Amino acid sequence: MSQESRPPFPPFTLETAKQKVRMAEDGWNTRDPERVALAYTVDSRWRNRVEFTNTRAEIVALLTRKWSRELEYRLIKELWAFTGNRIAVRFAYEWRDDAGNWFRAYGNENWEFDEHGLMAHRHASINDRPIKESERLFHWPLGRRPDDHPGLSDLGL
Repeated sequence: MSQESRPPFPPFTLETAKQKVRMAEDGWNTRDPERVALAYTVDSRWRNRVEFTNTRAEIVALLTRKWSRELEYRLIKELWAFTGNRIAVRFAYEWRDDAGNWFRAYGNENWEFDEHGLMAHRHASINDRPIKESERLFHWPLGRRPDDHPGLSDLGL
C-alpha cells in the first residue's frame, strides 16, 4: 500500500503554514468534495458546526450536502497561529441559497496534521450572517481566489 502524503509537512514554519492555509482555501474553492477529502486522513475526525465525521466518506457526504445548498460559494482563509503540527485559521465565505438570499459565514478552524501532511483533526466553529447582495465582497469568478484579490485583513473582516 502506498503512503499518501500532502506537503508541506510538519513541523510548520511561518512560510509552510501560510502555504498549507492557501492550499486548503484553493481546494475548498473547487467545491469538489472528492478532491477536498484527499487532504485528510482516511480516519480524519471533524467537528463542523453540529456535524461530526470520522472518515473521508463522511467528509465527502458532508461537503456534497454543503455545496448543494451553499451556492456561489467563495472562501478566504487566513493564518491565525501555528505550532508544530497544528494550525489555526480564521475564514469567511459568501454564498447564496436557492431563493437568492446571500450570506457571509465567519469562522475559526483548528487543524492537526499527521507526519505525512494530511489533516487528521479539524474543529470548525461557523456563524452565518445574512447580507444584501450589494454587501458582497468576494466577486472573483468561481474557483481559486486570484492572487491579487484582498484577503480577510485587507477587507476589514
